[in-house]
Amino acid sequence: MDLGALDPIKPWLNFIHPIIMWALLGLSLYALYLGWQIRRTRSAEGEAKKELIKGKFNIRHHRMGSALLAFMILGSIGGMAVTYINNGKLFFGPHLLVGLGMTGIIAVSAALVPFMQKGNDLARSAHITLNIALVGLFGWQAVTGMQIVQRILENF
Repeated sequence: MDLGALDPIKPWLNFIHPIIMWALLGLSLYALYLGWQIRRTRSAEGEAKKELIKGKFNIRHHRMGSALLAFMILGSIGGMAVTYINNGKLFFGPHLLVGLGMTGIIAVSAALVPFMQKGNDLARSAHITLNIALVGLFGWQAVTGMQIVQRILENF
């Protein structure tokens, strides 16, 4: 397959994945906040509960989670595609492996939602645990990703 037509834009492709993933890290933190608000709503009583319900945190969290699932998977595939387009290979290392693991984690987390909607507390606990791990790994990926960007800029 001849990728020569991409030569003029190849250097710039390197920056699409990091920009998207940084935005998704921010959205992940927002989804975490919304999830926390859902927990607060569940345990609240009286007027406090009525006020929290008005925030529609459950709907917003679900929508944000759906968007994160889609864009994280596309971002992961896109990052690998750009690496392959620019280098003719993928670099097997921690950043790639953790990114693939994160893709699996968010898929499993999303798959737990139907069980949570039926009141399964084990699924809810697993969902929360997986997503906290995901946000932690995302932070680590941000650091290692910026190290990769610095190496790319040195060769720019």
